[in-house]
Amino acid sequence: MSHNIAHQQANASLYSWMTRLVDVQPDELRSLIWSFLYFFSLLCSYYIIRPIRDEMGIAGGVENLHWLFTGTFLSMLAAVPLFGWIASKYPRKRFIPCVYYFFIANLLLFFFLFSTNLTHAYVARAFFIWVSVYNLFVVSVFWSFMADIYSDNQAKRLFGFIAAGGTTGAIVGPALTGNLVLLLGPKNLLPLSAILLLVSVVCIGRLISKKHESTSTVPGSFSKTEPNQAEDSDEKPMGGSIVAAFRLVLSSPYLMGICLLILLFTTLATFLYFQQAQIVRDSFDDPSRRTAVFAAIDFAVNILAVTIQVLLTGRIVKSIGLSWSLALIPVLLGLGFLMLGLVPLLMVLVIVQVVRRAGDYAIMKPSREMLFTVLNKQEKYKAKNFIDTAIYRGGDAVSAWIYAGLSGLGVSLSAIALAAVPISGIWAIVSYILGKKREELAGRSA
Repeated sequence: MSHNIAHQQANASLYSWMTRLVDVQPDELRSLIWSFLYFFSLLCSYYIIRPIRDEMGIAGGVENLHWLFTGTFLSMLAAVPLFGWIASKYPRKRFIPCVYYFFIANLLLFFFLFSTNLTHAYVARAFFIWVSVYNLFVVSVFWSFMADIYSDNQAKRLFGFIAAGGTTGAIVGPALTGNLVLLLGPKNLLPLSAILLLVSVVCIGRLISKKHESTSTVPGSFSKTEPNQAEDSDEKPMGGSIVAAFRLVLSSPYLMGICLLILLFTTLATFLYFQQAQIVRDSFDDPSRRTAVFAAIDFAVNILAVTIQVLLTGRIVKSIGLSWSLALIPVLLGLGFLMLGLVPLLMVLVIVQVVRRAGDYAIMKPSREMLFTVLNKQEKYKAKNFIDTAIYRGGDAVSAWIYAGLSGLGVSLSAIALAAVPISGIWAIVSYILGKKREELAGRSA
């Protein structure tokens, strides 16, 4: 009896502390913590191997990097139908863990290959492409799962805090790599990444179990469905063909709008990335100084992002609405490009890049994921995965070639930055319209 009382008191204390950070209900607390841990372990796992991927890109030949980006896009196009087939044949409770088990096996395979005397350059190139495909797939599956198990109201309140779990993992992962790589060597970090990915699988199991437990609770609880519906949702495969994702997107103006949003986002993000490389290159001759600048930007982005995610994201969405939350970062980025066009200096670039990336992680990304909470299961998993992977990487590739073409024609950095301002405006308008459409769809299904 005393043990139960102590347990209840501990839960009450934890809940009291958590309510200072996020608008969470008592019956949502455990699920929120498991979701936070899930995203933390997922991105920590990825950010452990991200620096290794960048080194593999150099090992594979800097002159071949553009082909690696092309290879990544083509790999995405091949992987999306395979994912669609798996999602069609197996229930959610089986296929989601299987996706992660597959990538765990891949990590261990690369660990074995790096431990052999095989041609290192080819393995390095394969690893670079694999990581570039892997990171979008596992994150896409994560947010599909979140959009599936949380209701519209819960998403608005909780997604910002859940996203903070990923940002925290993005801080811890590189710190682990930086402290362990000299001691263990790069290849020996791959099993550590695999272990963290296995933690994500444990979290998935706990969240599915928690959803089933919550189906018998009062309205407003964690689950969005009745008990028999929840059981069927997890036990039955979704069905459909392996190319269902393409058809779903093409048949839905709403999903086509999300594709346009992603393409506008990747275009501007790529433009800013290339401008960052150009300005930092011109500002510093010493590679170590350039590395320090990139590290400082990453650190500032992650600290600012996690602060906003924990303390402000839910409150911002609640106070100004989803439409304005989606439009906020494009508007700020448009102002940033205007500043960069007028004053193309390093300090201006750093401010714009930090605000853009932190704003994307803390506000734009959680808000963007809320667009999928009003869709059916096939759209949440198949169509969303296609958008998050093939459309995303396709936008990266196309915008990179556009920027390279403009630079090749002699268009200045300032002129490209000013040209990005109206694109930011279009992105803001599309984001606002999608937010309104999402609220309309949510109202219909209420």
